[in-house]
Amino acid sequence: MNKESKKDEEKIEKKDEKEIKEPKKNNEEPKFKKSEEKPKEQEKEMKKMEDEIKKKKGKRKKKIIIISVIIGVLLIVGLFISTIFALINIGNNKITDGISISGIDMSGLTKEEAKQKLEEIYNPKKEKEIKLKHGEYETTISPILMEVDYKIDEAVENAYKVGKSSNIFVNNYEILISLINKKDIKLEMSINEETTKQTINDMNINLPDVVIESSYSIEEDELIITKGKAGIIIDTEKLLEQIQERLDNKEINEDVMEIPVKEKEPDAIDIEKIHEEIYKEPEDAYIVDEPFEVHPEVEGIDFDVEEAKEILKEEKEEYIIPLIITKPEVTLDQLGEKAFPDQLATFTTRYDVSDVDRTTNLRLACQKINGTVLLAGETFSYNKVVGARTVAAGYKNAKIYEAGQVVDGLGGGICQISSTLYNAALLANMEIVERRNHQFVTSYVEAGRDATVVYGSTDFKFKNTRKYPVRIVATANAGIATISIYGIKEEEEYTFKFSPKVISTIPYQTQYIDDPTLPKGTEVVKQKGTSGKIVETYMTKLLNGKVVSTELLSRDTYNAMTRIVRRGTQEVKNSNNVQEKTEEVVTPPVEEPKEEENENITEETKPEEEIVETPAA
Repeated sequence: MNKESKKDEEKIEKKDEKEIKEPKKNNEEPKFKKSEEKPKEQEKEMKKMEDEIKKKKGKRKKKIIIISVIIGVLLIVGLFISTIFALINIGNNKITDGISISGIDMSGLTKEEAKQKLEEIYNPKKEKEIKLKHGEYETTISPILMEVDYKIDEAVENAYKVGKSSNIFVNNYEILISLINKKDIKLEMSINEETTKQTINDMNINLPDVVIESSYSIEEDELIITKGKAGIIIDTEKLLEQIQERLDNKEINEDVMEIPVKEKEPDAIDIEKIHEEIYKEPEDAYIVDEPFEVHPEVEGIDFDVEEAKEILKEEKEEYIIPLIITKPEVTLDQLGEKAFPDQLATFTTRYDVSDVDRTTNLRLACQKINGTVLLAGETFSYNKVVGARTVAAGYKNAKIYEAGQVVDGLGGGICQISSTLYNAALLANMEIVERRNHQFVTSYVEAGRDATVVYGSTDFKFKNTRKYPVRIVATANAGIATISIYGIKEEEEYTFKFSPKVISTIPYQTQYIDDPTLPKGTEVVKQKGTSGKIVETYMTKLLNGKVVSTELLSRDTYNAMTRIVRRGTQEVKNSNNVQEKTEEVVTPPVEEPKEEENENITEETKPEEEIVETPAA
């Protein structure tokens, strides 16, 4: 055997010895096990370990069972107690603890107590006028006018019902949640948004820097275009939101609210649109017998658009554009009474003839309306027929109310004629298309029977829904304004009666103005206050004296007029110098500002100043 073979055998022997001493890794069984291992002892140890594990598992199961039993018992006890509590609460006449209404705690109160608590907080908000201000302009808006209503009964009932349903489990849940997390119920508040928005829009007219839109009118053979001016308008939606927030939030009670406004440029003058609106071809008047129809004459109106564009390039406040007027050959007057033989309706109002300027305005308006023919289905527009109330048109200054005070204003008296026409149109069974009541109650017609107009803003319109054309005859003479409507009577002619109903009244406020020209202790009533009101007017239609129908004609809100008192502040050395007398300073009949509202106060209710002597302070 060579040396290499011996070395190989030695290596094999060493490898076999190593494998006997150290078994292979990776769970491989050694080729030879030691004789010292004792399998029985290992089995005993393994069994002992298994017994100990079983004992521990048994103890753990017992603990889980005991804990489960305890929890179950507690749940049953809790359920029993809460069920008893829920059953007791159903019969309880008080609101559950943890309940509030709009942040006001109602816990433990009866429904009557909860209602009283809420009314003490919210009723004053319904009665107190909201003061609004923009610069030097101040005004108020009445919650009564806005028809503010808090749903107190509904909120209290919802609070009372918590935990008192027929389902005990629901009751338990509600009671538990109320106690832990508290429960707040919203007190709903509502206002008449339409009325409120209209009232806000009315304020625009009195703003000192309000935007003025461009306007136009036709005076004989001239088209007069008045250029608008940039300014501001009230942000109606924002102010409405702020008013609602003030009324809704019990924590907000500011004395004065700033009126939110936004800048606005007047709309550009669209001369082509104006041409389209006023252009007319001349037409002769004629009558058709079968079927009977009356066609009034139409004057042809036209102007040179290109020439007008050149005129408008100049920077002016007023532009005068010449019109081309073509007269028809045949007019209604030449057709005789055949066209309008019957008087369908007539209505009169009285005015003070001593007020010469106001009388002039009334007569001008009547002259514009007089002779107007309205075809069947045609709509009458007061502003379109009467035109702009300007100095050029001949209108005079008459007393008006502006921001609740008597001042001079152009075109005073115009609304008396629109109101007179409104009543004549009603009596002639016309359809009222557009009509608004005044801001204050007028003296020449009862509340609910007036119609205000504002050129370029508020119009009075009615539609001839009769079978035949009608003709309007308007006069103002000897203190009586009369408007009659003529046409042809139909087979069934109705008569009408009107019944006003005062829903609520709005008390007036008193404003004191310190006057250094009056002796201290003297008061002068510059303007008598009058209460406002909400009025519903019902119209009853009769045929041959028998009632056909009764319906609501209108629901109108009139503001209260502030009582203004001048209070003397001048120191008087000798109190005997203060004369004990009553002096009346009578102010001429007045009406609304710019918007021509709150028409003249006639002889019976003239604004006046009365001197009242009071003891010196």
